Amino acid sequence: MNPRSITVQKAPARTEQLVLMFHGVGADPDGLVPLGRRMGAAFPNATIVSIASPRPTGNGGYEWFSTVGITEANRVARVAEAMPGFLAEIAGWQHALDVTPHVTALLGFSQGGIMALEASVLADSPAARVVAIASRFARLPDRAPACATLHLLHGKQDPVIPYRHTIEAAHHLRDLGGDVTADVIPFVGHEINEELAALAIERLRGYIPKRVWEEALRADPAAKRVQ
Repeated sequence: MNPRSITVQKAPARTEQLVLMFHGVGADPDGLVPLGRRMGAAFPNATIVSIASPRPTGNGGYEWFSTVGITEANRVARVAEAMPGFLAEIAGWQHALDVTPHVTALLGFSQGGIMALEASVLADSPAARVVAIASRFARLPDRAPACATLHLLHGKQDPVIPYRHTIEAAHHLRDLGGDVTADVIPFVGHEINEELAALAIERLRGYIPKRVWEEALRADPAAKRVQ
């Protein structure tokens, strides 16, 4: 595991939920610490870690994959190249804390969100929840995540990654039968402001995944009769 990663909160006893946060290009894990502290207040039995990406950008920041000469065509290959290390970082924390993907949530901003979203549609998704803020898929997936719920949050004035990517992804995933929410906030740019931070926490705390509802309906004969 990357020694530059920051454990924002360690669960007081056994970790009931693992929240791993992934920063954007040119940043470092310190930038997500304030959000991690807010997460900790909302989830007192969670371990929350701001993960450091491995690649220096040359300006004091770090990135998950190079953005030099980035295009729609080559972004997919760059994400794929970075994915084994990304997954290894997640698995390392899960192993260290003895937790499973079922109680793991990934929160990614911008480029960190791209990595988290792309990981969610793998055959073995490393997490049950993904929050992507001001982000996008490298390429819209051919299938929806089998076991992951996605929460897409975006500022409508984002000049770096246009919010249309969130809208397109939400419609696409719903058509594929995926479990997804999408929120676009007016007058917000490429940032995590107060409203987006509160919404990220609320989605993780209050949203009941579709698979939970479906399992409840299958188990409840009365619900089947109502249908």
